[in-house]
Amino acid sequence: MSAKRLFFRGGDFADSGGGGWRYHSASFFAANLLDTKKTMATKSASYSAEDIEVLEDLSPILLRPGMYTDPVNPNHALVEVIDNASDEGLAGFAKNVSVTIYEDGSAEVEDDGRGIPVDIHPKKKIPAVQVIFTTLHSGGKFRKTDKDAAYRIAGGLHGVGVCVTNALAKRLEVEVKRDGARYRLVFADNGKVKEPLKKVGTVPAKETGTRVRFWPDPKYFDSPKIAVADIAALLRAKAMLLPGVRFTLGIEKGGRIETQTWHFPEGIKGYFANAMAENDPVAQPFFGERYITAQTESDSFAEGEGALWAIAWTPEGDTVNESYVNMIPTRHGGTHVAGLREGVYHAIRNFIEHHAMGQRGLKIVPEDVWSRASYVLAVKMLDPQFKGQVKNELISRDAVKLVAQMVRDPFELWLSQHVEEGRRIAELVIRQAMQRTRAAQKVERRKLSGVAVLPGKLTDCASDDPERNELFIVEGDSAGGSAKQARDKEFQAILPLKGKPKNTWQDDADTLYANKEIEAIALAIGVDHHKPEDNPDLSGLRYHKIIIMADADVDGAHIQVLLLTLFFRHFYKLIERGHVYVAQPPLFRIDVPAGGKGRPARKLYALDKQELAAIEQKLVDEGVRPGSWTVSRFKGLGEMSAEQLWETTLNPATRRMLPVRVEDGMLTTDREIFDMMMARENAALRREWMETYGNLVDADIS
Repeated sequence: MSAKRLFFRGGDFADSGGGGWRYHSASFFAANLLDTKKTMATKSASYSAEDIEVLEDLSPILLRPGMYTDPVNPNHALVEVIDNASDEGLAGFAKNVSVTIYEDGSAEVEDDGRGIPVDIHPKKKIPAVQVIFTTLHSGGKFRKTDKDAAYRIAGGLHGVGVCVTNALAKRLEVEVKRDGARYRLVFADNGKVKEPLKKVGTVPAKETGTRVRFWPDPKYFDSPKIAVADIAALLRAKAMLLPGVRFTLGIEKGGRIETQTWHFPEGIKGYFANAMAENDPVAQPFFGERYITAQTESDSFAEGEGALWAIAWTPEGDTVNESYVNMIPTRHGGTHVAGLREGVYHAIRNFIEHHAMGQRGLKIVPEDVWSRASYVLAVKMLDPQFKGQVKNELISRDAVKLVAQMVRDPFELWLSQHVEEGRRIAELVIRQAMQRTRAAQKVERRKLSGVAVLPGKLTDCASDDPERNELFIVEGDSAGGSAKQARDKEFQAILPLKGKPKNTWQDDADTLYANKEIEAIALAIGVDHHKPEDNPDLSGLRYHKIIIMADADVDGAHIQVLLLTLFFRHFYKLIERGHVYVAQPPLFRIDVPAGGKGRPARKLYALDKQELAAIEQKLVDEGVRPGSWTVSRFKGLGEMSAEQLWETTLNPATRRMLPVRVEDGMLTTDREIFDMMMARENAALRREWMETYGNLVDADIS
């Protein structure tokens, strides 16, 4: 769908895979823009129970492998097995984990943990080890509320992991040692049982463990070869996170296995020293480790949650930036890294103020603190939420507060006890701030007779750095007032609109600014209107993020469409350069009561009814009593408190935001769709479209 590519490439609109399109209730009006003539010609008018397909066993993985793994290579399939072995080490049962990559393309993971259970599953009536490799959402890591559960804090969340490995393998062998016996189970042809579980020998009673070897199916990957360097880096990091476990990597070459072993008895200190060997920090690294040791109903986090970290600052050279959640590497960072940044930033800023090291007119911002910082961060969370099955990024909102709370006080204490070290760090930060300020002074702002041309209703930000600055175009004065209170005044500006913007699809350039709201937007962003084929001067652009922020209802969606029409028609280069975004404020708030010592009270947010239903189902799965939580519906952004608006919609670490894009070669098609949907003379075409496809739209009209 071409217009889908234009508007919501981030995933707000998705193919349900069930015979129709499932549109999030983010809007009825936006949905009117989300079909092409090609879809109109091919969509069948009939739709009955026969069209509903139920995917069982491992079929969902084989049908949509990209939803479950990284299709570039089999690394993620291997990592899923490594994570299971590592979780045995985290639980205190495994002391050795070895990984071997063979010349025939297969990979093997072996641990000396307890061994996967082989007894018959009471519901499935097949061996438990077979259930784990063939049944989605199965495993031993769901009992998060049980304080004594071995996997209470572990990487596995959904019971999907090794099912992916099995489904995408030509062959997979499992060998289990436990209870004085050796068992063997073999799968082939993408998850089908080839050799049922059977006892193949005996072992000493104390000898336990699991061995998994699999052969990736090349048809599911761009390259069937495992990237050895990435696996080596992963095992090295896990050795740091599990000081009591020895990790070994073996590579078969010419029939011989060449091995390398990692073991860091000192944990993060030895690991960080090794990683920083080629750098010369301005001060000794700051190490820390804090976890919740006692939890009451008034606490925000559960016992056992916390963080382990190492931080150092270097004047030059490459920096080390590594983060982990429950031993899973988060290569794209996430909310836990945002919490580390927040805690350290406030500690250093307070140190500079306390020791009177600041300079008049010079403001320290987080980028000044972090541009030359190296860090390793390892977080433990009871129920982390990741972006996608590959888990490269943490999106749990609570992680920001958790890590900031863990880090800030210890770092402030460390700085007060190591004043000379703190001064050297602060001096480096101040130098970075001065360099940033000098660079920002080179940016020319749009001026008229020496005075910046800015609309009176704009509440501007303090920063002069366009690359950092954000402009929120907000629906209504009420929401604008809430946004002004909630925003970060340093880099976030607010422009409230009065009522719905004008449909500018057919407006000429000469009459465009006759509308005061449109004129205010143009003056605020600092760029003249232009056409897609023009080459406008964007040097006056005052904000590199222009964010449309409207209510999560039908009226708000209509405003989104009208503003997107304005940018697509008259400020196209802003979309082409990636400067336009759509905020996603939640429609519902779910207040979950405390569930005893293992589960504190929580506030959750849902974008729409579908996500609300999913959250409520998840609460039931977690053991929360149905009906014990309360659901509140936000009537609009203006109804949110400043804290809620900041946490859900404005905070870069926790908000959800969709980039607006036009895919290559789709500009002409998108123009045709816009013309059909927005041109005054095409009312008949729109009516025909709505009569034909309106039933496919899940509109939120309550």
